[in-house]
Parts: sequence; C-alpha cells; structure tokens
Amino acid sequence: MAANANGRLTPLRTVSEPQDVASPRIGVVVFSGGSAANSIVDVFEHVRAANHSTLSYVIPVSDNGGSSSELIRVFGGPGIGDLRSRLVRLIPKHDEEASAIKHFFNYRLPKSYEPARAEWLDIIESTHSLWVGVSSPKKELIRSILNTINLEMLKRLRPTSRFDFSGASIGNLFLTGARLFTGSLEAAIYLLSSICAVPPTVSVLPVVNTNFAFHIAAGLANGTVITGQNNISHPSAPTRAVPGESPMSPGSIARRDAEEQDKAEDANGPGTLPDLRKAALTFSKDHEEDLPARIERLWYINPYGNQISYPANPRVIDALNNASCIIYSIGSLFTSIVPSLILRGVGQAVSSTMIRSKILILNGTIDRETGPSTDPYTAMDFVGAIANACCESRGLPQPTQDQYWYYVTHLVYLESPTTPRVDREAFSVAGIEAIRLYGRGENGKGGRYDAKALTQALEAIVGRKDLKSDKTRRNTLIG
Repeated sequence: MAANANGRLTPLRTVSEPQDVASPRIGVVVFSGGSAANSIVDVFEHVRAANHSTLSYVIPVSDNGGSSSELIRVFGGPGIGDLRSRLVRLIPKHDEEASAIKHFFNYRLPKSYEPARAEWLDIIESTHSLWVGVSSPKKELIRSILNTINLEMLKRLRPTSRFDFSGASIGNLFLTGARLFTGSLEAAIYLLSSICAVPPTVSVLPVVNTNFAFHIAAGLANGTVITGQNNISHPSAPTRAVPGESPMSPGSIARRDAEEQDKAEDANGPGTLPDLRKAALTFSKDHEEDLPARIERLWYINPYGNQISYPANPRVIDALNNASCIIYSIGSLFTSIVPSLILRGVGQAVSSTMIRSKILILNGTIDRETGPSTDPYTAMDFVGAIANACCESRGLPQPTQDQYWYYVTHLVYLESPTTPRVDREAFSVAGIEAIRLYGRGENGKGGRYDAKALTQALEAIVGRKDLKSDKTRRNTLIG
C-alpha cells in the first residue's frame, strides 16, 4: 500500500509478493509479551499443527522492570524476561528432566539480598537442590554460563555498586550470561532453546536483535510523557514530585535515590534519565493506579530521552513475509504488542494483502494501559492502536477507521461484563469480522478464554479461503 495525495492508503504489491506466488506462505506469527500469552500457548500450537505450518513468537525487549532492571543496570543490554518466559513455557512435557529444567529456569532467588546471594553461590557451586533431575551434560553446560555471568559480576563490582540478587530469575541470569559469552542475543536464545528442547517448528524472536538497552516512552492525551516500560504499565513508586512536599514524601525520596544512582558506576552513561536508571525490583500488578489520561502514542527513546527510529530484527520481517496468519495475542496492548509494531519494516510487512488473516484476541479486561476507568478503551480503540502503530512504522499518517482492516481482519472477544465494549455493527462496516466466545470465570474477576473454544475459533478463521469476500458475515462460537 501507499499513501495517495489525500493521505489515504491504497493497495500496493510489495517487493516480496512475487515470491509469495511461487512459494506459498505457511507461517503463523504471534505478537505477544510474556505471562499473559503463556496461558494460551497450547492454543497456538494446535493452530500451527492443524495447518502444518511454522510458528513464530515476536517478543519485545523493552521491559525494564523486575529482575530485568538490575541486569540492565549492571550489564546493559535488552530486557529478556519475556523471552525467557516464553522459551521455558515451550518446554515439551515429556519426561522428568524437562520438568526439572523448567523449574530451574523459572526459579527466582529469595527477595532479600543475603539469602539470595547464598543460594546463588550454592547454584554455581552445584550444591543446590535445583540441580536434581538435570542430566550431567546439561548441568555442566548451564553451570559454565552461570559461572561466566558470575565472573562478570565480580569484574563490575565497585565500592558504589554491586549486583543485587534479590528476586533474580535464574533463567534471566542464564540468558544474559549466554549473551555476554557469545556476544549475540539470538545466539543466547538458540542455546536456551536447545537446552529446553523447543520444537524446531517454533521460533522465539526478539523484535530487535541487540546488545543494547531499548526503552520506550508513552505520550498521554493531556501532554504528559512517561518514560520506561515499568512506569507505563506498573510503576513501583510515584515518579512526579508534589509542590510543597515533605522531605520524606515519595517524590523527595525518589530524587535522593536518583542522586545516589549518579554516584554509582554501572552500565548507564552520564546523563541517562533517572527513570531509566532507578531500581524496579519490586512492583505489583494487582493495585495499579489509573493513568491521568489515555495513551495516544508510543515511541522508542535512547537513554537520554531522545526519540529514535530503529529497524526490526530481519528475522521478524522474514517470518512476516512467510506468514499466512498474524495473531495479536492477549496481554498489555502498549507494552507487549505496540513496541513490536512501531519498528521500521513491521508495518509494511503486516499490511501485505498476501497475509490472509490478521487476528486480534481481545483482552478480557481493561488494565492500566487501556484506561483510565473513566474513559476505558473500546474494542475498536484496541484495533485503532494497532493500526496507528503500523502506520507509525511506515511513516504514514494515522489511518481512518475504514482502513483498519489492512492490519486487523478479525476480532475474537469474550462475552463478559469486564470485556472492552464491542460495537459489532461498527466492525461490520469497517470490514472486520467480530467473533464472540463465551469463556470461563475465575475468582469473580471476569471471563477467561476457554482453550478449546479459542482453538476452534482460530482454526475456523485460519482455514477460510474467502477472506474479505463478505464484509457483513458474522460468526458466533460458544465455548
């Protein structure tokens, strides 16, 4: 597609499309983050198997919260928590060693420094009970990488700075150690994939293949700019001072913390934004304050807060150019999905008319990113955010609603009181098919997708041959 004189999108054959005619597209690409999409990984595998296709998970690397924040502070590099989470989730359930490996890489050290450091030493010295069930060859391979990162910790030890083991993920430590040893994020992912026996038909792709930290910023409708993924999705402390505040107020404490950070020698250069340097080892996803206004736009920034434009991992573009289906998974819209879409090259690849199905699985609830509670996102707002991000990637103006179908062709949603509002008539007019499912409740917090019903819905969409032949067609599947 290209923009005409009025800024509207018109179909345009891409350079790769002549190859598509001779080599049919057989891939399924899933845009997702970590934990939320992990709950429906088996659904995606069923869809892949039913279509005898490949399956590629595209994962952002901009997470700077939790134990990833300490790894980024000390070693630099991308946020790898979601990559580790997906790789470990994909471990086949076939024997006791697989269970032991999964437990090992998901394990987190105690939340207090001294007990955490003691357990870490037990692990690298091979005396910890975590090693039970892990075969000797894998054990020694894993230990060699963990000892590599332990040596790097000692080399970076300074009077003003030390690595904080509190709550550290062993899998994250392994991935970082493998990246430092090989000099390549994708090599580290390949090593962990091999140890976890991830099937060769499934790939976990970082949206950027990098050895540097990548950060995001969000612009709100009221003009506020929030820097850093952790501050956008679940901040661990207030980030703005209050006039007349006391010395013990959160804002004053935060400023003093920033001054202490300036004295520390770590992987952050002089002048790095304080919000990107501060520790974020602890946070809660259960008690999130509303944003003061809606998120209107997301972009990448360098450590000094300047906007940057960057190309996506070439392997991600190759996967999209081989895809017959794209799925935008459940999860955080602006910190799990949009960061992958705004990179250069992604929007153009997604817009290809050779991709028959572009499916959004709508979240079952509204979160901090799609609020505030007084003005929550509708289902069409979710679709609009995806379309806007793809156009941002292409350097085009925001699309009109009747152009959304270039980026989303199907909406799958739950019939639940907590689900974002779905205007089925508006979706019909926009040429996007809305498919309703009835899910399962959990602790009174609203619906969750039933795996069997979701699998049936996705297989029905992916198997169709008449995409866009009838914009008014509707389908309701009951789980």
